Amino acid sequence: MRIYTRSGDKGTTSLIYGKRVPKNDIRVEAYGTCDEANSMIGLSLSFLDKEVWDEKEAFLETMHRIQTILFHVGAELATPSDKEVTWKLKKEHIQELEDQIDEWDKNLEPLKNFILPSGHSTSSALHTARTIARRAERTAVGLGDEVANPLVVSYLNRLSDFLFVAARYVNQSLGGTEIPLKADV
Repeated sequence: MRIYTRSGDKGTTSLIYGKRVPKNDIRVEAYGTCDEANSMIGLSLSFLDKEVWDEKEAFLETMHRIQTILFHVGAELATPSDKEVTWKLKKEHIQELEDQIDEWDKNLEPLKNFILPSGHSTSSALHTARTIARRAERTAVGLGDEVANPLVVSYLNRLSDFLFVAARYVNQSLGGTEIPLKADV
């Protein structure tokens, strides 16, 4: 498979099934932002390379599954609404996020106020991934009825919550410090 095709040199790209659209099309922005979030999740995980804690392998396995699902969410966004996708996001994928959020959250210190993205580098990168997932959600909302699967917006919404709790979980697991937001600045 060749990496470059030259087919986008004039500012267009192909959606799944071959329809050409401008590279600044909102659909391209939506799935590109999913790709950006996925890349940031990958970067965050690379900071765990030398870390050791009992739940590390389970955490990485969960995160790699989320990355795979997010890749497929991007593919759904890259599919024109009048076409069928080969892999379809299901309610169970959203429930999976919620279950993991609840599992991690029950062992975290309850939040008494907002926190600043901080602590372990993995945690800070997960907070960045969270904000990118929120942007992907906002962009997907902008597609309106062009999103063939309405669960995509719900998934992206829940994903940002998941990444917030994952960032807190990593901080707690690895001794990172959460910095509370100060009201008096």
